[in-house]
Amino acid sequence: MYVSRRDFLKKAGATAFAATAFSDLLMADPAKKLWFDISLAEWSLHKALFKKELTNLDFPALAKKEFGISIVEYVNQFFKDKAEDKTYLNDLIQRQKDNGVTAHLIMIDGEGGLGELDAAVRNKAVENHYRWVEAAKYLGCKTIRVNAFGKGSFEEIAKSAVDGLGKLGEFAAKTGINVIVENHGGSSSNGQWLSGVMKQVNLKNVGTLPDFGNFCITRKDGGCAESYDRYQGTKELMPYAKGVSAKTYDFDEKGNCIETDYTKILKIVKDAGFKGIAGIEYEGSKLSEYDGIKATKALLERVGPTV
Repeated sequence: MYVSRRDFLKKAGATAFAATAFSDLLMADPAKKLWFDISLAEWSLHKALFKKELTNLDFPALAKKEFGISIVEYVNQFFKDKAEDKTYLNDLIQRQKDNGVTAHLIMIDGEGGLGELDAAVRNKAVENHYRWVEAAKYLGCKTIRVNAFGKGSFEEIAKSAVDGLGKLGEFAAKTGINVIVENHGGSSSNGQWLSGVMKQVNLKNVGTLPDFGNFCITRKDGGCAESYDRYQGTKELMPYAKGVSAKTYDFDEKGNCIETDYTKILKIVKDAGFKGIAGIEYEGSKLSEYDGIKATKALLERVGPTV
């Protein structure tokens, strides 16, 4: 569908940023195609979802109709009690079908850390994820994203995470589901640590979800006290990647992400031989959630073909 410059600017709030982004899209070489697919992470809309302005059931249609995205990444927090509710899941599947949308993964939180040192606690966390493996399979997903956190030294957590991820990976393999770990704070945001865990787990269906922005290891007073180099970390995680999370916060007047050099980081991703799915995950506050998602999509479509 043709969108005039006037309509584009009006919908984006007639900001200078929107004008630049639209101009960049017009100048993009149509012969150059993306070497990855784009999905939308539901967390990009977490403010609206927590405010009940949207529901999880609304997500597939919104992704397609508002943003032109046909692949979605669910977050279990927004249908926490529905993992085994076939009526609900069938409704969600029907909405996917009605809108030509496919499900890529479910991000799992609140079910326990797979790197907990206490074996009983860790095994309970593994078992808590079983229903989400089955729900992911039912929805047509390929993957669930889990957390490998625990309390202890990096070495102790690594040993426990190898055990927890190994057990869950073996269970998930029976249904053809991948189990992937995102750099999500603590030890997992250390690229060398997480890649080392992956090497020890050594299962084809257990891998990583490199997030371009989640490389804060420790926080203090609301800020990041210790961080890991995002480019080095992404490079270390890419050999095990079964997706990437295109995290954005703020943009400059040219539509570039301020925190991350997308040309540099996408080159790292491409050089690793990746041709999978890049999930948009906008977490900024200066742009609305809708505009932030659109800005991230425009950035990927503009920069992706150039690297």
